[in-house]
Amino acid sequence: MLDTAAPPAPAPAGFAVRCTRTLLSPWSRLSLLVVMLAAAVTTVLVFEPQRLLSAGWPPQLSGAAAVVLFGVAYGLCTAAFVPRPILNLAAGALFGSQAGLAAAVAGTVLGAGIAFGLGRLLGQDALRPLLRGRALLAADGQLSRHGFRTMLAIRLFPGVPFAAANYCAAVSRMGWLPFLLATGIGSIPNTAAYVIAGSSASSPTSPAFLIAMGFIALSGLAAAVVAWRKRHRLGGERSRA
Repeated sequence: MLDTAAPPAPAPAGFAVRCTRTLLSPWSRLSLLVVMLAAAVTTVLVFEPQRLLSAGWPPQLSGAAAVVLFGVAYGLCTAAFVPRPILNLAAGALFGSQAGLAAAVAGTVLGAGIAFGLGRLLGQDALRPLLRGRALLAADGQLSRHGFRTMLAIRLFPGVPFAAANYCAAVSRMGWLPFLLATGIGSIPNTAAYVIAGSSASSPTSPAFLIAMGFIALSGLAAAVVAWRKRHRLGGERSRA
């Protein structure tokens, strides 16, 4: 006689499996990212890395090791939303124009990579479904399809905050290599201007300091003009829609 009994029902997922799924869900990862960034900002507010401009680098650290350590600290600070101009001025004041520029550019790429990795791993899955509206979709399309040249323009014209650009790029489908290359190349001009200004700040009437400050002012003005034109064009498109 054939056994017609129904097969046993699958056992419900265990508690550990349900917890793992919950912890790895997109919104749980996004919450973790928010907590990590809040902790990083709090740490920065407590330790005040901008005091490097007045207190100087610890005297027991010198040479190439000090430059490397500064570059690492620079990257961690920028990932925690410390303004890059402060760190660039400190790099120039502490290490001079050449070593300071190397440390600042390396720290810029490191900090951008940290932010991009955190945003891609912890925030992309939760935030991509929320992309709505013409402006957000257009920005996402530009970064996803023309990542290198778009990010290069963003870095050359300092109108978009550094951290905001990093996390926006992470939410898009932009690749790692174009992002890091564009960041490294595009950040050099403005970074160099601030580093030179920091290295020659003791001689505010020197040609190097005046040229650096003039470049900073012109790049800021150019960024403001580009932002105004973009906003004016978007406003015109909305009025015609």
